Amino acid sequence: MFVVFRAFKRVVSTPPSYSPLDTLSVPAESADIHLKHRFYVPILPRPSRKSLVLAVLLFLLTLCTCLAAGAQFAAAFANNQAVSWEEFENAFSLFYKNPAGLLAGLPFAATLMIILLAHELGHFFACRHHHIRSTYPFFIPFPSLIGTFGAFILIRSPIRTTRALFDVGASGPFIGFLFAVPALLYGVANAKIVPGLNDLPQAGVVFGTPLALRLIAGIVHPGTAPGILLLHPVGRAAWVGLFATALNLLPSGQLDGGHILRSVSPRLHRLLSFALPVVLLALGYFLHWSGWFVWAGLLLALLFLRKAPFYDETPLDPARKLAALLALLIFLLCFMPAPILISQTV
Repeated sequence: MFVVFRAFKRVVSTPPSYSPLDTLSVPAESADIHLKHRFYVPILPRPSRKSLVLAVLLFLLTLCTCLAAGAQFAAAFANNQAVSWEEFENAFSLFYKNPAGLLAGLPFAATLMIILLAHELGHFFACRHHHIRSTYPFFIPFPSLIGTFGAFILIRSPIRTTRALFDVGASGPFIGFLFAVPALLYGVANAKIVPGLNDLPQAGVVFGTPLALRLIAGIVHPGTAPGILLLHPVGRAAWVGLFATALNLLPSGQLDGGHILRSVSPRLHRLLSFALPVVLLALGYFLHWSGWFVWAGLLLALLFLRKAPFYDETPLDPARKLAALLALLIFLLCFMPAPILISQTV
């Protein structure tokens, strides 16, 4: 995920820049004006040291909360449970009772942190390629079931071309997905078959099954319902990575999927930015996952953020249009209508 932050004075005063892959179109009536074939800005300075210190601190804090989350997933896996609420409560007490016990959560924590870091570094280096100022990736630690609210970068200067917008938006989900798939394969290959795991009253917590998991489970465990596969903690971390990828690829606002769609069709982007919150509200109501209400509110809030115009609206080339279809495919492989269901009796 990346967040666009712009100061209006900076948008006006900063000259446009183009990557080596993009060219500047000159109208025929202006052909007599002498222009360089490409215009480059000086190499951007690295983000400040204070930004780096903050990024490292948040990374370490998030690693701690993910270790605790991973420890409870490891204990639940050993007990043939999707989630153990008793272990969830005990996991965070390990910091002062038995810090060595947190090592059991390392497979989950390391896998998830690598997937999220790969996603954000994809955005970061795409920004560097297109001469766009950005921060280092910032992780969000949170003592929850999965240990984090994800990560993000801040964009500090305008994204000046549609092609740059596509590259920055698509790079994160693409790279994050590439890192998540091998971890998911490992998690499914080492999964346990636990009857009743998808029975909400019996299990207490039921995790959704994305299409990518269904396809892999059908190959590794043919004839077995994917809902009764208890994923290894590495696979559960990959599940979280797929979930984060799906949320980022929602085609609305200033999410990754919104930037991809805007680079393809600004008109369709405006339409879906208004329609998608309504769809999420309906999903939350009919499928009983309250998280969609939160995301609907977030997407509605994003509608009030100003979207800066482009200096160059050159349409995407065929390769990027094909990549946009690939982004849609990744979204469909990762999306879950009801990601997590919790029994009323828990």
